[in-house]
Amino acid sequence: MNLVDVFADPAAIAAAAVDRIEAALAAAEASPTLGVATGSSPGAVYELLRAKHREGTFSLDGVSAVALDEYRGLPAAHEQRYRTVLRRELVGAARTGLREEDLHVPDADAVDPETAAVHFEGRITALGGVDLQLLGLGANGHIGFNEPGTGFDARTHLTTLEDSTRRANARFFHGDLSQVPQYAMTQGLATILEAREIVLIAVGAEKAEAVRAMLHGPVTADCPASVLQRHPRVSVLLDEAAASVLDEQ
Repeated sequence: MNLVDVFADPAAIAAAAVDRIEAALAAAEASPTLGVATGSSPGAVYELLRAKHREGTFSLDGVSAVALDEYRGLPAAHEQRYRTVLRRELVGAARTGLREEDLHVPDADAVDPETAAVHFEGRITALGGVDLQLLGLGANGHIGFNEPGTGFDARTHLTTLEDSTRRANARFFHGDLSQVPQYAMTQGLATILEAREIVLIAVGAEKAEAVRAMLHGPVTADCPASVLQRHPRVSVLLDEAAASVLDEQ
């Protein structure tokens, strides 16, 4: 892990993340591929990408976007289905220029999830791999939906969400925990580590202990994000609250 920066506010974090996204896509040797995340962490990043697209200084036209994960069991048009979220944030000439056919999301509702997971891995390979993967961080240390205990060799797979993850995500479902799916398909930790560059964003005091475990704890499945210590090109972008216990060794 070679860069940890602390910023005063989410806007500054977004600006730093967008700088890295632009540089990675510009440096791609073939057609660029951006790994996209959902949740609260990347919201300001996507807002800035849309603003730059309106200004004519940025476009995802010709870029492929690969999603980290997808809920299982939500209706196709549900507002919190991750394909729907990413379409709302990124797809179309009025947003970032990303084309619908260039957005790739795991088929979490497949009758045969194992085959669907292998197909998704094949899609990433066919695209030439991910040039930059954007990540958030769960309060329990998960990245993607790789919950504590996930093996570091895991590829894309169907997983059961921990109660703490479902409670944290209930805010996206009007606070109704019963509406939060119990299962999701996620890129595995081994898949994520194959991205050529990673940018992880963590905001808020509730992420502080996970940030410390990720950066300074042992590399352990108890904190899945700690595996990022093994990646050569990771940028960790924090606000002051998320960084608040880093000095408490």
